[in-house]
Parts: sequence; C-alpha cells; structure tokens
Amino acid sequence: MSDTEGYQPPRVWEWKRESGGTWAAINRPVAGATHEKDLPVGRHPMQLYSLATPNGQKVTILLEELLALGETGAEYDAHLIRIAEGDQFSSGFVAANPNSKIPALIDRSGAEAGAEPVRVFESGAILLYLAEKFGHFLPASHTARTECLNWLFWQMGSAPYLGGGFGHFYSYAPVKIEYCIDRFAMEVKRQLDVLDRHLSGHAYMAGDAYSIADMAIWPWYGGLARGLLYDAGEFLDVDSYTHVRRWADGIAGRPAVRRGRRVNRTWGPEDEQLPERHDAADLDP
Repeated sequence: MSDTEGYQPPRVWEWKRESGGTWAAINRPVAGATHEKDLPVGRHPMQLYSLATPNGQKVTILLEELLALGETGAEYDAHLIRIAEGDQFSSGFVAANPNSKIPALIDRSGAEAGAEPVRVFESGAILLYLAEKFGHFLPASHTARTECLNWLFWQMGSAPYLGGGFGHFYSYAPVKIEYCIDRFAMEVKRQLDVLDRHLSGHAYMAGDAYSIADMAIWPWYGGLARGLLYDAGEFLDVDSYTHVRRWADGIAGRPAVRRGRRVNRTWGPEDEQLPERHDAADLDP
C-alpha cells in the first residue's frame, strides 16, 4: 500500500490486489460469479440468503415481527451466506442478486399454483416487498406512508457513510488515516443529530407507529447508539443522543427484534448465535 502523503491519482486507475484491509480478499472491481454453486432451498415460502450484518438483520426482524402477528405465510428458511469466504459470488447467489450483496430473498409462495419464484434484493426493497405483501408495518394513509418511505430511503442513502465510510476507516482499513476517520465521523454524527432531533418529537421514525422505517434504521444507528457497532460508542459520544438512545433501547426490547437479530449470526456470545434458521423452534431457548 502506497504512502498516502502526496498521493496523486494516476490517469487510469488500476486494481492493486494487495490493497490490504479486512475485506481485501473478497473485494474486486468486477461483478459476476466466481464459481458454480446452486443455492439451497428449504421447505418454507420465503427463502432468505443472508448474514446477520445490520442489512441482514433488517429482514429477519421484519419476518419475525410478521410471524409474531400470526402471518404464517412469512415462515422462512434463513441460509447462511459467508461473505468472508465469497459465498455471495456463487452462480446461485448472483442469480438471486446480481450485485452479490446480502440479503437476498426468494419468495416461492406461489409455487403450488405454478407461479415463478420472485427474487427480491436490496434490503430496503425486501422490507417494502414484505410490508406490502402482508399489509403490516407500512402506514395505509398516503401521507404517513410517504413519511415512512422518506426515512426508509434516508437510511438506504445514509448507511454507506456509516458502514462503508466510517466503519471501514475506523475499524477495517490497514492504516488509520486521520482525514478519512474525521470526515466520516463528522457525517455520522450529523446523521445521529438528524435522528435525535426527529425522535425528540416522535415515538418512532414515521410517527406513533412502529414501521419498516424503524426496522431499517435500528440495526445501523440503534446498534451504534447501543455500542454494538465498531466499538465506537465512546469515540462518537453516542450517549449524548438521548432521543436516539431511548428509541434504540425500546426497539431492542421487542421479542421479535431479539429473535431476528440472532438469525444468521456466527459471532458473539453463543446464546446470540443462530447460523441458520429453518423452523421457529430453532430460536427457542
């Protein structure tokens, strides 16, 4: 890795395979499959291929919330995608998500009637798809629905600053670069302030009702507020965002959130791990 002091970009960028960093072995500037492998298929209507990163948690939380409401059609198999080992570049996963990012959902609920499976990729799209399919966690009125979608898309646009920006340079980059850490820390704190100001007057992101906007934002910014991301709570002074912390703690106490957060998790305390989920009983103590 070249010294950052005095670096001048070349006229044409070239990929340096030995770029360093935690994810260097799987990062590459081209798309497509690297190997042939079909995805496994379980017995439930919904087939989820994921990992318990914040983006993966969004979907398992929603599925568990739907099941808690008695929506049996939301039963799902959650297959583990080991991104550090390149599972996301298999031919089967690329067919489910050409972008090779988790999560990916295949809805096979129409198979008995002869309908083709429906693929859904991008976590925000999956949340919207499931909320519309089952009629929960998305407000019915046009105004409230729009506010919910405002915050859903805010999260989709903002989280790359937190994950790919701050998280990368603070935790994963092979060297600590002050400028990069300061630049992304400033933006993440601005985002926390956006949330804190909004939540000072609202119980949830879209108003008084818990929605997919909360499920999208909580794994990222709720996790940050609760000190669960990047071990950066003290550095970012997360406790000063009191309204975010109140909201984050409240959502963390929901049984479906506690269940969904465990699915496809392979790290942390053993009682918080569930690499794959194929039956509701898998999550029982």
